[in-house]
Amino acid sequence: MNWDIVQGNWKQYRGRVQTCWGELTDDHLDVIAGKRDQLAGKLQEAYGVTRDEAEKQIKRFEKSIKD
Repeated sequence: MNWDIVQGNWKQYRGRVQTCWGELTDDHLDVIAGKRDQLAGKLQEAYGVTRDEAEKQIKRFEKSIKD
């Protein structure tokens, strides 16, 4: 998936992101603003996971919104 689509339509995807990762606050989502690298960083902070694990979770999320 082209992440630019998510970034361009962040307001639409924001709810899906928060549903998937409930620990992310509105403030986190404002900072992320559709940026994939920011999402990975916030997942690391909020969930205490490694960068690799955050990337795996983001890939699963991408697959879920593609299907």
